[in-house]
Amino acid sequence: MRGIASDIAAIIIAALDVWLVIPEEAPTYSIWLSGIAVLAMPLRRHFPCLAVLLTVPGFFAGWAQLAAMIALGTLAKRYLLNWRTLVGALMVGLCRFVLWPWSEFLALTWREHFLDAIYGVLVAGMPVAIGMLITVRQELSTRIRQLARSRAREQRLHTQTVRSAERAKLAREMHDVVSHQVTLIAMQAGALKVGAHDDETREAAETIRALSTRTLEELRELVGVLRSGGDEDDYQPGLEDISTLVHGCDVSVKLAMDASPEQLPAPVSRAAYRTVQEALTNVRKHAAGSSTSVRVQVSAGVLLVEVRNGPSRVQSAGLPSGGHGLLGLQERACLLGGTFTSGSTRDGGFRVRATYPLV
Repeated sequence: MRGIASDIAAIIIAALDVWLVIPEEAPTYSIWLSGIAVLAMPLRRHFPCLAVLLTVPGFFAGWAQLAAMIALGTLAKRYLLNWRTLVGALMVGLCRFVLWPWSEFLALTWREHFLDAIYGVLVAGMPVAIGMLITVRQELSTRIRQLARSRAREQRLHTQTVRSAERAKLAREMHDVVSHQVTLIAMQAGALKVGAHDDETREAAETIRALSTRTLEELRELVGVLRSGGDEDDYQPGLEDISTLVHGCDVSVKLAMDASPEQLPAPVSRAAYRTVQEALTNVRKHAAGSSTSVRVQVSAGVLLVEVRNGPSRVQSAGLPSGGHGLLGLQERACLLGGTFTSGSTRDGGFRVRATYPLV
């Protein structure tokens, strides 16, 4: 579309140039040659050499100066300072320097010849310079875009290198410190179970040992992923694992799920699982024995996750909590364009509610 518009503009400019300067008593052949030069404008984009050859007679024996200059500029844009461009510039310059008919050219003084030579250089040199400038500018813009893409690739590689180093460091810390401490907890829980004298203590010790063993397995999987540089999408549980999480959490939970994993994006599915997991962990810490309900529902393109528990029925064990879990859930919801609220209820319980858009 842009090429057609440029052809129309070139024809109009060349035609106006001829129409405004052609005399009334102009010879018929000069009018025809000028018309051919004007009509040759559409050929310049595909056949610039032919366009120059067709406009030169109209410039030499007619009044199609701008048509010849436009064709020469297109030729220079295509071939830059090639022999074709030099030959075309020479022909256009001679058309400006040499007058037709010969009698008028021979009647000029040396001063007029000198001025015509200067004008010939300008008429031929200006379109060549403009055409080359356009091409060089386009090549420079292309080169700048290539450099920008190359710099972006280098930045991504640098980021990946730094991330890999951080992953390796984190994996070492988790393996040497966290895994070791969780292993000690599991061993101590096993010893406590063997030496316990009542069923309640043995049951609590078995729960601690089972949770510690499960945590240790997850840590080992996470360390493996960190060291391999794998994507976190490969190992994180999602919506399909909420039922297993609820039934194995040692808390009386009523689950109501009206959502299918297939209709959820992977990040939303993982966020839903982490929300339920963190909320149930807080129930075990701070409201042991309370009645708890989990609701997962899709409505109007939004996934709703709500975990509500009643007041604690037993004395809290006073387990440490830094409050970072709920803050992490809020940040995750914000990153996904959703909302997150948490707080106490009127009956003395607690409610966690998160929404995640599906689009």
